[in-house]
Amino acid sequence: MTWAASALLWLGVLALMVGAVRAAYRRPPRVTLDRSVPPNGFQGARLPLRVRVTLSSVLPVRYVLEDPPPRSVVADQAVTFAGAAVGQGEFTHETAVLLNRRGEYDWPDATLHWADPFGLFWRSVRLPVRTHLTVFPGSHGLILPDLLRPLLSEGTPTRRMGLDDPISLRGAREYQPGDPPGRVHWRLSARTGTLTVRELERMAASSVTVYVDTTHGSDVYVDSAARLASSLLRTAAEAGLPVSAASNSGITPSGTAADAQHAALAHLGGLTPRDEPPVIPPTRGGGNLIILTHRPTPDLIRQAMLARATASRVSIVAIPEGFYLEPGENPRRQHVGLPDSIRELERQASALAGTGVLVFILRGNQSVLQLGAA
Repeated sequence: MTWAASALLWLGVLALMVGAVRAAYRRPPRVTLDRSVPPNGFQGARLPLRVRVTLSSVLPVRYVLEDPPPRSVVADQAVTFAGAAVGQGEFTHETAVLLNRRGEYDWPDATLHWADPFGLFWRSVRLPVRTHLTVFPGSHGLILPDLLRPLLSEGTPTRRMGLDDPISLRGAREYQPGDPPGRVHWRLSARTGTLTVRELERMAASSVTVYVDTTHGSDVYVDSAARLASSLLRTAAEAGLPVSAASNSGITPSGTAADAQHAALAHLGGLTPRDEPPVIPPTRGGGNLIILTHRPTPDLIRQAMLARATASRVSIVAIPEGFYLEPGENPRRQHVGLPDSIRELERQASALAGTGVLVFILRGNQSVLQLGAA
């Protein structure tokens, strides 16, 4: 046998061996991945993450398994398993993830790369593992003043705030501008010669709904409004009141159970700017409606006045873009003065207060004083 024939023979044998190796490792090893992470958390929080992998292979195999988190969710350590194995093995990786941004996230599939012990032929396959993560908005930089909390009181009689109770007459007083004409006490007015109105008892709010106006808003405004709405609802929930969140996308069921709170916070977590006019959905009767907006249009103010027909209290909280800085926020470009829509809202504040619609305008650190003035 010549040298050339011998070389061809060995090349043939080597080709058969390589082909056999390639065919033997065509199928991936059996892998089971179990991902354990809390289903929800607040923006800025850290959640524990535990990933357990079970790998089984009859042949010796080299592997690399990657399990990256969703975008805006950052792991302290990359979840990667790599090495060589034969038979069955179990591996565990424990770390924590930082929730950087609110929203709903589906954890992407893990990816398994495997090859023969020589690393000649690498292949990949996706490992579908269903994990859904909800990131609620974090706390707003505004410290809610104690004077704001009476707005969240239970449905007990009160002399100064709430929905009129027509069967509980407290007395009569002289007419003041803004009093509804239907409350005028005509007989007493005719007898005394002074226009007099009936003064009724009121029932305080028994629930809290926060509506966020996202019409033509920037991401900065929507994020800030979602955090403020989240803080308001969490404060109300701590007081044991039914809570719900609303936007143009709809309204969540009102309730005191954890499911209702999670639904409201998840709704806020998914808010995005929208190019459509604001629409305030019908809210629970006798409740407290808080409207967060950056551009109080006449249509939005009209809807707030209509909502006052069933709500015990309606508050319009203006967060003017280009003028308001959230406490603790890094400086950014600001306008010299208030937008025209906010100035117009200020001019209408007294008239709106006469109809039971209160107006608050946030001005940076002064926002505590503005809200507390109620």
